[in-house]
Amino acid sequence: MGYPTKVSIARAAQWLGSAVVAVSLASVLAACSSHEDPRREPTPLTDFKPTLDVKQVWSASVGKAGKYLFQPVAVGNDVFAAGRNGSVIRIDATSGKTIWSIKVDDDLSAGVGSDGNLTAVGGLDGTVYVLGKDGKQLWKANASGEIVTPPLVGNGYVLVRTIDGRITAFNADTGEQKWSFRNRSVPLNLRTTVGMTFAGGTAVLAGFPGGSLAAINLETGDAYWQTPVSYPTGVTEVERINDVAGAPTLVGRETCAVTFQGRIGCFEAESGRPVWEQPFSSYGGLTADQSAVISTNDWSEVSLYDAANGQRVWQNSALKSRTLTAPTIIGNAVAVGDAEGYLHFLARDTGVLVARVKANGSGISAPAVVAGDTVVVQARDGDIYAYRAQ
Repeated sequence: MGYPTKVSIARAAQWLGSAVVAVSLASVLAACSSHEDPRREPTPLTDFKPTLDVKQVWSASVGKAGKYLFQPVAVGNDVFAAGRNGSVIRIDATSGKTIWSIKVDDDLSAGVGSDGNLTAVGGLDGTVYVLGKDGKQLWKANASGEIVTPPLVGNGYVLVRTIDGRITAFNADTGEQKWSFRNRSVPLNLRTTVGMTFAGGTAVLAGFPGGSLAAINLETGDAYWQTPVSYPTGVTEVERINDVAGAPTLVGRETCAVTFQGRIGCFEAESGRPVWEQPFSSYGGLTADQSAVISTNDWSEVSLYDAANGQRVWQNSALKSRTLTAPTIIGNAVAVGDAEGYLHFLARDTGVLVARVKANGSGISAPAVVAGDTVVVQARDGDIYAYRAQ
């Protein structure tokens, strides 16, 4: 498979549209730019015979992402999205009708999180804004740091994560801060979205720079357990970057996670004990269900692993170096977006291409989401596109 070099760090920066390293940025990127790798040229798209008919059913717009990553979120049949200019929108995914649209008085760096009743977004200065079911602002609070990860809303809490890895929990009704959890610091880390996932109503799962995964008590902010997904390797600090990427998944009794320059694997959600692990490297994250764990590696190769034993079932390299998003499972297909604005659909059982649609030329950096039978993706210029299989 081959682990990424410093060129991979530069590629990750391009994927995010912003700086990828939080510390010593100038020296790292200077080192990266001095190495050219012809293998990083995007693989040209080739013609194929589609076997899945995918059609656009509506579109909307919410505002440009700028240098940040804005991913929509689906709750039931509704889709929530936000843009850097402070715009937040709620859309009925079935009809494409806007339910409400508002603009907070701030530039945003993260959004959006919602449980359908409350919706939260993060401002550039660390302010979290919480909106009610009608879109009106209920409260705001400060998380004491830059927010680049969408807030997690539910179980009576609004959880906010800042760039330094600190997770702060607020009472969802009042905005009162309840607790703060911070993992050990590392010299360098990826400047990327590292999501959080509820584990029932008692814990939140989160990954951290340095390669660790933790289950945190929702009531107290203490860790039930913390375990390494992988360990840093290499000589230089750049080579030792080993962050958990994306949000951990929770399927049944297992949680799965992937690291940059590390491993992909699944763990017992109750104890953190490893179930299986394989060498892997991703800065985008993964997705999973009862039978499969799927991720996109640094070379934009998509791999599906058997969720039970960790054996790789297939790998698709047809989109290599096209700066793919993390995958999204859509029935019998897997969808990934690319930097040129295409949304590709792969057959779940074989990994072969079955459909392709073009959103727009601004590129897709965030994974698609599924609301009912509708697939929704947000382009970097803020345009939102919805598709359905016919």
